[in-house]
Amino acid sequence: MKNKTIINPETGVREDRTDYPITAVREAIVNALVHRDYSIHTEGMPIQIIMYEDRMEIKNPGGIYGRIKVDQLGKMQPDTRNPVLALALETLRITENRYSGIPTIRREMEKFHLREPEFADERGSFTVTFYKAGNISKEEPEPEEANNLLVFCRTPRTRKEICEYLGLSSVTYAIQTHVMPLVAIGKIKMTNPEKPKSPKQLFYSE
Repeated sequence: MKNKTIINPETGVREDRTDYPITAVREAIVNALVHRDYSIHTEGMPIQIIMYEDRMEIKNPGGIYGRIKVDQLGKMQPDTRNPVLALALETLRITENRYSGIPTIRREMEKFHLREPEFADERGSFTVTFYKAGNISKEEPEPEEANNLLVFCRTPRTRKEICEYLGLSSVTYAIQTHVMPLVAIGKIKMTNPEKPKSPKQLFYSE
């Protein structure tokens, strides 16, 4: 993974980070090892880590095991396909708790101000997809998109209002990708720049 400079949406400070949080990637790989299907039906099928320009996919043979569904991941204890392997990894402290992987992945992505990972239970495989932040190395977002946001922010807006306007589910992703690049070049300002994390923070354009 590459390092890149991002603008922290809470502090407005530039930081060097990897494209994806290492802890989240590690958890996804460990989960793939623990929960993959090791039966004869998947013999010779490796766990795949596929890098794209805008995302990373970790795919393992065998769909979700047991009664749990995708929308329940991280909310209830799943059945364990390979309990002996899971116990061994816990004993070796490679994993802390066999049920903590998905919550850890989500928490780490949130810390990095990235959109939530996607989990897909496909026929014969399970895929975790991590998405990069928007390309903030360019000076500003797409002109039409940026102009529309600037017009919207002529009235000071909260993080939630901006997120809803953009039609996004993650507030931190919306601010990181769409607002902070404009803050960095002075087109959008904060009402309380000395306290960028303030829950009362508003963003406005002139």
